[in-house]
Amino acid sequence: MIKDRGFGPICSVVQVIAIFVAIGIVAGCNMSQSPNRQVSDAQITTQVKSKLASDVRASSLTNIDVNTTNGIVTLAGQVENAEVKRSAETVTASVPGVVRVNNNLQVDPAAASIAH
Repeated sequence: MIKDRGFGPICSVVQVIAIFVAIGIVAGCNMSQSPNRQVSDAQITTQVKSKLASDVRASSLTNIDVNTTNGIVTLAGQVENAEVKRSAETVTASVPGVVRVNNNLQVDPAAASIAH
């Protein structure tokens, strides 16, 4: 007579493996954005940085951080004057895919006082 052992132990092992795989995937991915959106945001960030370098040509561009999430670009850092701050925002807004610009750039008081 053949004894039926069932699939209990096998199913338990498969469930444990599935849990570990799920934890690994969740830990390595940004779950708030789809993979296509993540790639698109990276492309927007690259295009913004490129346009800032070519169109604004300010000496403080190395101090500007660009972060894109869901098409919303945040500019942060210091620039030498208010005109550069406005220009950076205008150039950023002109990049395809940009939904909104959060301009958190600060005018460097030391650079502004030297310019006057």
